[in-house]
Amino acid sequence: MNRSNNVAQNSQLNLTTDDGAPNSTPLRVTNRPAASKQNGRESDDLQDLKGKVESRLLSMWNNVKFGWTVKLKTNFSKESPVWLLGRCYHRKLSPTGSLESSTEIGTEATALQPMEQIYGEGIEGFKSDFISKVWMTYRREFPIMSGSSFTTDCGWGCMLRSGQMLLAQALVCHFLGRTWRWTPEKPIQNAREFHEDCLHRMIIKWFGDKSSVNSPLSIHQMVKLGENLGKKPGDWYGPASVAHCLQAVLAAASTENYEFDSLQIYVAQDSTVYVKDVQTLCKLPNGSWKSLILLVPVKLGTDKLNPIYGPCLTSVLTLDFCIGIIGGRPKHSLYFVGYQDDRLIHLDPHYCQEMVDVWQANFPLQSFHCHSPRKMPINKMDPSCCIGFYLATENDFETFVNVIKSFLVPQGVSSNNEYPIFTIHHGSHSSVMNPPNIRYSIYESEQNWVTPGIHDSDTDIESEEFVLV
Repeated sequence: MNRSNNVAQNSQLNLTTDDGAPNSTPLRVTNRPAASKQNGRESDDLQDLKGKVESRLLSMWNNVKFGWTVKLKTNFSKESPVWLLGRCYHRKLSPTGSLESSTEIGTEATALQPMEQIYGEGIEGFKSDFISKVWMTYRREFPIMSGSSFTTDCGWGCMLRSGQMLLAQALVCHFLGRTWRWTPEKPIQNAREFHEDCLHRMIIKWFGDKSSVNSPLSIHQMVKLGENLGKKPGDWYGPASVAHCLQAVLAAASTENYEFDSLQIYVAQDSTVYVKDVQTLCKLPNGSWKSLILLVPVKLGTDKLNPIYGPCLTSVLTLDFCIGIIGGRPKHSLYFVGYQDDRLIHLDPHYCQEMVDVWQANFPLQSFHCHSPRKMPINKMDPSCCIGFYLATENDFETFVNVIKSFLVPQGVSSNNEYPIFTIHHGSHSSVMNPPNIRYSIYESEQNWVTPGIHDSDTDIESEEFVLV
């Protein structure tokens, strides 16, 4: 965000006295050299005050921009299926309905799934599944980030929050399972539900908004490790940068938290998944296998998404091991979790909420779950994105390698797999003498994720209800 709107170099600040009464004499902050040590200390104090006021004004502006709710309705057709990370929900719950209408785009995925999974639980099942997704949004009034004056990520942390949501979904699958559901305000009734509540809270606690060994996946830790990618606090991230940041933050977390010992992140290079490298990463000397979070950054067009890849992306979202896509529209990050017809269903981080003290017992969970899905036409999607998969076992990875190829090539484009969204290579990256023509690089992807202008309005923040038409 352009900080020229905050406080100019020599702006006047209206101060208050100790008893809170306004000081009638405005204080002018300047950069004149100090005449003495006392003046030097006063100058430092004034500069510190100026920085705090700038940060506060920036926070106030972001609260105005991102902290209010627009009550809009998101329409969901009664006739078309709704796909949500490998699950299909439809009003028609039996094969007597139109199978053709229930598998408009995900035809290949349905061939791999039992009939009851194709038809799902109906629209109520979709609501429960969507609400159970962990929602990470802008937060305000968190502890200052090291090396900065930021107490909020409003206006710049949206891609990091999208990455947190992707990682949180992988952790939910890992610790709770894909079928786990969160029911708000439902009392815990047995030992199993108590255990699930503890795991649910543990996952959210890992993302708590402060630098803490108990919150190793916090935005504070991500920004700190982002320095290795050339990023500073307040910088914008692209999907590929976030993928590498997630890899680094989980690796760092595993050194202090035994819960991550059985989990690895692999980030595909050059839009290619190298099977041998994954095996080296996940297979332990004793023959056991670490669960894998596979992140594949891709660039599917130049300035706009190439429409031939739209069906590929929606088909990938029908796969049971898909954990979503981070991307969005230009300068506006979103976390895509499903689709209906030609519109992607997403969770939007552009909503500023108060920081929650997740280190308190029984902290409130409501702000970490969204009750209102939003939809976006797929042709509005930015071409730079990152696709995520969670593969719990070695057999899951082998199945992924065998199945995924048929989802990667646009239909009718080429008969020899010339234009896939990404590729599978059975060797290792180091053994490739002539790497493929690289369509993607971490730096190329950043050009669309630059500082948004002050007029980049985010008015589609919340929706209050599901509407079937």
